[in-house]
Amino acid sequence: MAHVTDLPQWAVDRGKAMNDVQALDCARTALVVIDMQRVFMEPGEVFANPHAMDIMPAVNRLAAAFRAAGCPVIWTRQTVDDAPPLAMPDWQYDLSLPAVAEAVAVVRAGTSSHGLHPGMDVADADPVIDKYRYSAFMCPAGALQQALDRLEAQCIVIAGTLTNCCCDSTARDGNMLGYRTIMVADACAAPTDAEHNAALMLARLNFADVKTVAELEELLSHAEQGASQC
Repeated sequence: MAHVTDLPQWAVDRGKAMNDVQALDCARTALVVIDMQRVFMEPGEVFANPHAMDIMPAVNRLAAAFRAAGCPVIWTRQTVDDAPPLAMPDWQYDLSLPAVAEAVAVVRAGTSSHGLHPGMDVADADPVIDKYRYSAFMCPAGALQQALDRLEAQCIVIAGTLTNCCCDSTARDGNMLGYRTIMVADACAAPTDAEHNAALMLARLNFADVKTVAELEELLSHAEQGASQC
């Protein structure tokens, strides 16, 4: 079952002072799809989340709309590596715990679980970036920011999973780095409605606009005529 998004109007109203996107500049806007990998989606995987499976059609629809408008689509994959500076601190992954050891093993590059879900509509031209921290902007490799700089992007639209972890972390850091940021309510997924809605509310208050796939499609359809904000 898809998330029931409940974003309080008072949070929307308060957040408008800092984040209220009413037009898009396709030449300066990128869709960043966070971690739509087998490990976070498929039943039986260590981090399986049925809500992430539920948003797959919405994410694909969004990616198609962005490509049609001439906007780049970038995909990330959560990844574990032992080599500095990509490695996480030892205290964050206690490999003596069987559950932690299993989780680390399947999120290494090259495993089946690490790969993007085969149901995702990833075009040959879409960059796919491995990230080694929850926030794609905090990754020591710096691949996301380098890609955005090459594209001269000023606005990022965030979809994927988890709403309350990697999506939220990337949105916050993106905002602080100067990117106008939008989170897509019906194209993000968390383990529960409560976590999903809490993350969207806090993002709307301080770090990002929150829109639906349909609202973004509408903005994209008028992007050439509208006054650019992103």
